[in-house]
Amino acid sequence: MLTWILAIIAVAILAVLGLAASRPASFRVERAAQIAAAPDKIFSLIDDFHAWPRWSPWEKLDPAMTRSHSGNPSGVGAVYGWSGNKKVGQGRMEITEAERPSRIGLDLEFMAPWKARNRTEFLLRPTDGGTSVSWIMTGSSPFMFRLMGLFMNMDRMIGKDFEAGLANLKKAAEA
Repeated sequence: MLTWILAIIAVAILAVLGLAASRPASFRVERAAQIAAAPDKIFSLIDDFHAWPRWSPWEKLDPAMTRSHSGNPSGVGAVYGWSGNKKVGQGRMEITEAERPSRIGLDLEFMAPWKARNRTEFLLRPTDGGTSVSWIMTGSSPFMFRLMGLFMNMDRMIGKDFEAGLANLKKAAEA
């Protein structure tokens, strides 16, 4: 009987590991919002890390979070670093591409609570009512992230933060 139980547990573990291994080695999270403001106004709120406290969904998670700014004041070469509680962790972002008023690209590096390097983009497209803003993050999914992804939905988890951030960005830009 014990042999059967151990065999069933071993098969279940192998099935979970096999399922995790078969998941994609990269991820993409994207959310979009319509904002009744000109692309240039929205671009300025994203292109300058000093403006991020007005709309970033993570800024209020840790009132004691430390922030640092280096490099250029805005645009390509601007760097933002942070260190905070377990909700915000530690990391840095650098603007690597800025095509006013349509596109901003950032390199994003997390140092804690886990290490990861991701790519983030903001795409701004003029529309009849203002601007369509897309917030996109892409990155690799090492095996442990794929395994965790069986039990946690990365798109839903990060996506809800992107939705909150876009709602805040809308309020800031439309004010």
